[in-house]
Amino acid sequence: MTRSLRLGILDRYVISELSGPFLVGLLAFTSLLAANEILNIGKLITNDHAPLWAAIEIFLWSLPSTTVLVIPMAMLLGTLLMLQRLSGESEIIAMKAGGIALMRIVLPILACGLVMSFVTLAMQEWVQPFAQDQSTEIENTVIKHVSAFNRDLTVTAPLPGGGRQISVATGYDTTSQALLNVTLIQYDKANAPTLVAFANKADFEANQWNLTDVSTYRFNSDGTVTQQPHTPSLVVALGETPSGIMQRIKHDDPEQMSRSQIAQIIASGQLTENQIRKYVMTYQEKLARPFACFVFALLAVPFGMRQTRGGGNASLGFGLAIGIVFIYYVVATICSYFGEALLPTAMFWAWVPNLLFSFFGLQRVRMAAMT
Repeated sequence: MTRSLRLGILDRYVISELSGPFLVGLLAFTSLLAANEILNIGKLITNDHAPLWAAIEIFLWSLPSTTVLVIPMAMLLGTLLMLQRLSGESEIIAMKAGGIALMRIVLPILACGLVMSFVTLAMQEWVQPFAQDQSTEIENTVIKHVSAFNRDLTVTAPLPGGGRQISVATGYDTTSQALLNVTLIQYDKANAPTLVAFANKADFEANQWNLTDVSTYRFNSDGTVTQQPHTPSLVVALGETPSGIMQRIKHDDPEQMSRSQIAQIIASGQLTENQIRKYVMTYQEKLARPFACFVFALLAVPFGMRQTRGGGNASLGFGLAIGIVFIYYVVATICSYFGEALLPTAMFWAWVPNLLFSFFGLQRVRMAAMT
């Protein structure tokens, strides 16, 4: 078992030849995509009067998000450049003449693509959300001088026996996990208001929210209003836990969240129909997208082997990589629209780009192996 997992001479050689072009691609694509963030440093300093250290730190915390997007592209470019060099110097021909099958030659490349897929997935799930939290915190507290939690928050929940309850708070205290300046409105089945309550804050206790210093107004069926201006406390179920509230108000974009965070927000029931479509599709895409590393490595094999002797390999490889990436993400965008429109099939549409490009790559590799 241990011997079967050892890397042979061919495996080590292919991986070593791939590592250099992969790092070149990683730096090249990161530089391209990070250019806008570099310009943002100047904007933060000149327009928002941000300290230089804060602008630089925001830029550094943005790099994990860029890296997650760049790794599949670097895998594509690295494979193209490496195979173009081996083909141009007839090393592929020499390997075949020595009795090595093409699939055995490209096996280490595909293994690297699969490993990098899991690396990208891990970065996306653990590193990227943490980095985004740090960037948002610096931007809000140091540059804008506001808290991410000092903004309106709305929670909707169904009531027992029908009807619904809407709660609106103007802030959230992370230390005590309390909602601040709460307005609560309850509606009956006919969507008519039955109760309006105003409270200074709401504390989470025993899976319920305790509103303190409450003023309540009850709307009776005869049209009269009963007022209770000074109720010490009122226990209600708002329909969301403090952890769910924190995730919702810290993150507005599901692309910057982990899949577990997205699932928690979906389960909270606080999203609109359009938001649910976006969040569910993103949840599925964030599992499929990292495996573009493997798909791009597979797709690069037949294209990389087409290059013959001569110069210009790097420029041709870079141009070809840009073209493949562009087509892939156009297809992915179209599939994303279909997935949001046909929500029960969101998981299928999230994987369609990988399936299509893998099928095309396998066909081209099979044709190359026969020549």
